[in-house]
Amino acid sequence: MTKGPEYNRFWWHSRRGMLELDLILLPFLESNYASFDAAETERYRALLESEDQDLFSWLVTGRDPEPQHCQMVDVIREYVSNR
Repeated sequence: MTKGPEYNRFWWHSRRGMLELDLILLPFLESNYASFDAAETERYRALLESEDQDLFSWLVTGRDPEPQHCQMVDVIREYVSNR
């Protein structure tokens, strides 16, 4: 998948109100977007609709996410742990 308007929208929506989230989501998107299939693209889009406080608790503090976000949160957590 090439970077285009959809990538640009994701990039801007991945910029959050918290530096901690920016440091997780932007590198994750940069490294993984090209390999997203349609389902992963939809899961990431849905995740970005979440509130910053929820994203922080799921990605930084390790709280369990809402069921519909489990798969994408797990992928992001794995990316972060392997950096």
